Amino acid sequence: MEDKKAKIIAAAVIAALIAGIVVARLSLKLSEAFYVIAGAGTAAIIAVFAILLLRHGFDRRRRLMETQMVSEGRELRIEYSFLRKVAGVPTKFRERELEEATDGFTCLVGKGSSACVFKGILSDGTAVAVKRIEGEERGEREFRSEVAAIASVQHVNLVRLLGYCSVPAGKRFLVYEFIPNGSLDKWIFPPRREPQPQPQGKTDARGGCLAWDLRWRVAIDVARALSYLHHDCRSRILHLDVKPENILLDGGYRALVSDFGLSKLMGRDESRIVTTIRGTKGYLAPEWLLGNGVSEKSDIYSYGMVLFELIGGRRNVSVIDDINDKSKRKFQYFPKIVREKLREGKLMEVVDSRLLEGGGVDEREVRRLVHVALWCVQEKTRLRPTMAQVVEMLEGRVPVDEPPDTQMIIIDLLSIDKEEEEQNPSRDRQRLAATRVNSDVASSSTYSYSMSVLSGR
Repeated sequence: MEDKKAKIIAAAVIAALIAGIVVARLSLKLSEAFYVIAGAGTAAIIAVFAILLLRHGFDRRRRLMETQMVSEGRELRIEYSFLRKVAGVPTKFRERELEEATDGFTCLVGKGSSACVFKGILSDGTAVAVKRIEGEERGEREFRSEVAAIASVQHVNLVRLLGYCSVPAGKRFLVYEFIPNGSLDKWIFPPRREPQPQPQGKTDARGGCLAWDLRWRVAIDVARALSYLHHDCRSRILHLDVKPENILLDGGYRALVSDFGLSKLMGRDESRIVTTIRGTKGYLAPEWLLGNGVSEKSDIYSYGMVLFELIGGRRNVSVIDDINDKSKRKFQYFPKIVREKLREGKLMEVVDSRLLEGGGVDEREVRRLVHVALWCVQEKTRLRPTMAQVVEMLEGRVPVDEPPDTQMIIIDLLSIDKEEEEQNPSRDRQRLAATRVNSDVASSSTYSYSMSVLSGR
C-alpha cells in the first residue's frame, strides 16, 4: 500500500514539473529564464526517478530478507518441534488445532466416566488420540507440572504423551499417539450379544480372541511398564487405574499401558500417599477405601486382577440373576473360583474356553500366571511382590512359590445368596466376625467396603 502511494506521488510530481516546463516555454519563449526553469525541472524529474529506483531496490532487498527470515523461522520451528518430540517435551496445542485434527470431535473411539477419546490427524500427518477430560478439578499449575513429568517418561510399553491443551476455566485435553488395535478388553472378553448403538462418526472397534501366547506376552509387557514407572523413574509414578481398558495393543499385539498422564507422582522417600479415590470398581486394592494411603502395591493388586481376566477371558466380578426370581441376584467372583480350582487340581477349567478349543495353552504357564496373580491380590500389602519381582517371576528367572491362602473377605460376603442369608443370618455374622479377626482390614469398614467396591459391572 505504501509502495503504491509513493508511486502515485512521484507520478504527480513529474507531471507537475513537465507542465511547469511547458508553461514556461509558452510564456517565456526561448529566453534565458526558460532555460533555467527547464534545467531545474529536468533535474528534479531525474531526481524523482532516481529516488523511485533506489526505493524499488530497497523494497526488493527487504522482501528477499523477509522471505529468508520466514523460511529460516519455519525451519527453526520444524527443528524445534522435532527436538521437542525427541526429548519427550509435551507440545501445547490450541483447542482450535485439536478441533481441526479431530474434525470437530466427531471420531469417537472411547468413552469413560470422566473423559472421551477421539481419533485425529495433526497437520503433519501424525495420527493421535485426543482425550478430552470432563470436570477436572485440578489446578492449572499442578496439571502442567504432572503432564511435563509424565511426558518425559520413555518406555517401549508405555503410550507416549505428545502434548496437552488447557483452556482457562474450560476443558483440558491430553494428546497421545494413536494405537491401532484398541484396548485389551476387546481382545479377551467375548462380545456382547446385544448390538450396541454406535454414535455418529464412531469408528468400528477392533477385537477378537487373543491367542494364549499373545496373552502371556501382554502380561509381561504390562509388568515391565509398571516396573519402569515404579522403580526406574526419577519420581515413582503410580498408575492407579490399571485395567484392560487402559492397556492398548499395537499393530504387533504388543501391550502399551495408557492413561497414566494424570497418575500420582510419589517421592522416593515416601512409602504411602493419601489421595482422593481414583480407579475402577473391581480393580481397587483394599487400602483404597480404608483410608490407609496407597502405594505402588495398589497398582500391583490391580495388575493381579487383570491377570485373572487374561486367563479366564471374563470379568472378575459378575452378577447372576435367579432364573425363577429376577429380584434375587448372586455375585460371582472369578479369583475365588480360580483359587478353588487350583486346590482341586482342575486349573485348566478356569482358562478361557475359546482358547482351549483351539489348543496351544501351556498348563505350566497357566499355573505360573495364576500363582503370580494370587500373590498380587494378597490383602496384606506387605505380602504382595514388587513389579520388578513380578517381571522376574514371569520371565522364569526366579521360581514362583505357592501363594499363601488369602481370606478374600469381601468376596465371601458378595458370594452369599440372599435367600441363604435370610435363612441363616447368624452364620453370616459368624463368618464376618471370623474374617475380621484374621485380616488387616479395619473391622468398622469391612462390610461397607465390600458392598461398594466389588459390585458387578
